[in-house]
Amino acid sequence: MSTPLILAASVPAPSIEYRDLSPMLIVFGVAVVAVLVEAFLPRPVRYPVHLALGLGGLAVALGAVIGLRGTEATAVVGAVAIDGVTLFLQGTILVVSILGLLFMAERRADRMSVRREGPGTWSLTASKGVDAFTPQAAATPGSSDEIAATKAGVATTEVFPLMLFAVAGLMLFPASNDLLTMFIALEVLSLPLYLLCGLARRRRLLSQESALKYFLLGAFSSAFFLYGMALLYGYAGTVRFSGIADAVARDSGDRTLAVLGVALLAVGLLFKIGAVPFQSWVPDVYQGAPTPVTGFMAAATKIAAVGALLRVLYVGVPGLRDDWRPILAAIAIATMVVGAVLAITQTDMKRMLAYSSVAHTGFILTALVAANTEGVSSVLFYLVAYGLGTVGAFAVVSLVRDANGDEATDLPSWAGLGRRSPWLASIFALFLLSFAGIPLTSGFVSKFAVFNAAASGGATALVIVGVLSSAVAAFFYVRVIVLMFFTDPPTTPPNLVYPTLTTTVIAVTAAATLVLGIFPQPLLELAQDAATFVR
Repeated sequence: MSTPLILAASVPAPSIEYRDLSPMLIVFGVAVVAVLVEAFLPRPVRYPVHLALGLGGLAVALGAVIGLRGTEATAVVGAVAIDGVTLFLQGTILVVSILGLLFMAERRADRMSVRREGPGTWSLTASKGVDAFTPQAAATPGSSDEIAATKAGVATTEVFPLMLFAVAGLMLFPASNDLLTMFIALEVLSLPLYLLCGLARRRRLLSQESALKYFLLGAFSSAFFLYGMALLYGYAGTVRFSGIADAVARDSGDRTLAVLGVALLAVGLLFKIGAVPFQSWVPDVYQGAPTPVTGFMAAATKIAAVGALLRVLYVGVPGLRDDWRPILAAIAIATMVVGAVLAITQTDMKRMLAYSSVAHTGFILTALVAANTEGVSSVLFYLVAYGLGTVGAFAVVSLVRDANGDEATDLPSWAGLGRRSPWLASIFALFLLSFAGIPLTSGFVSKFAVFNAAASGGATALVIVGVLSSAVAAFFYVRVIVLMFFTDPPTTPPNLVYPTLTTTVIAVTAAATLVLGIFPQPLLELAQDAATFVR
């Protein structure tokens, strides 16, 4: 008698909700097309094609995010969550990315004297100026290959697909509904940023050093994240946030394994945010990276990483609130104090803005400690205001150049800037006053919102430290304003350039800073409506 043949059960294919995933799929698709453009199109047409493709793709993705408003669902078998927080953060990332793309696309800010000879004399770079990126990334700084590429006017258009892949990873990061998807998003957003940080045209060694530091420390933080993910999987038997939350809720005994898993997971996220004690990379990378990359990274990475931290704490381990709140409060206090105090000692503009970014991370964490809906909505508003102001501030920094064409980032070079260019100094002063939290700016509304949320959540001590840190931070912001308007200019003042794309970015971000400071209610209401999570 023959044994009946038993076939393996067929595995049903997972359903993919293309509409819900459309913003991310659009950006991923445009990034892939950008790689093909880089591979197959001739050099003369790559730059305009990349610019049109990038701006068009990001704008279409932003339209798709707006079209999904009100959606609360999970996609790809629960791996991705599409809810109010996801859509709000994705929209913010896309707006910042559009501005960042314009900033990176600038070709008229740096006027290096390049002899038009050799096979590249047709290029936009050789004829109209150069960009912020090295023409030969693989060459040794100062080598004959790099000099030849500079003379040929080679433009590094690879930055556009790299940036688009980073944007796609940034959009997936806060939307991840399980730890495995979040780790993949972390790597997708990180690897292009490591490369972009080392591509500066000027100060090549400093740029490469910053990229290496960022890569090594980022690899360590990713290892911590992966180890924490393994511990949480061992504790809950699943990597999905809803399953982890259910396991914590069922467990009335020892939760040490879960707490250790969350702690290690937080290392990777707090590193990306730039919180103390994981902030050591921030000043070096911000200073060494090309300024357009610094502006984009400082804004977009913080938005995405804070969103991912929100999802982990509020969806994955809300049952461990009593365990993570005191630790997060201590980190918030240390971050605010260290960022504000060390910023005072800086003599370089980009390093000062870097420590300012660290202090703002502490203000954001203050609202997360509140562990309530007000905390979520205030963080969402804060990220919009901070992201736009940061891109604008770094755009202003790129316009002040010394005699050699390098960015004049040392503070004494900015003395008397208000007399030479009142509008540029006034706009930069607006950004600094917003960072300081002065009324009629978006920064004031942001800080008021996060402090109010922390107070309502019982974190009064954090509010007191936050107010004191804001007062300390106001000192070094006002110091720069005094330097620009009430100090005599140096003997050899820096040159000021006014390229079209960068000045457009500055104008848009400055207008947004004022509008959100005077009429914040529509965005506050939108953030409040968006403060919902789906499991």
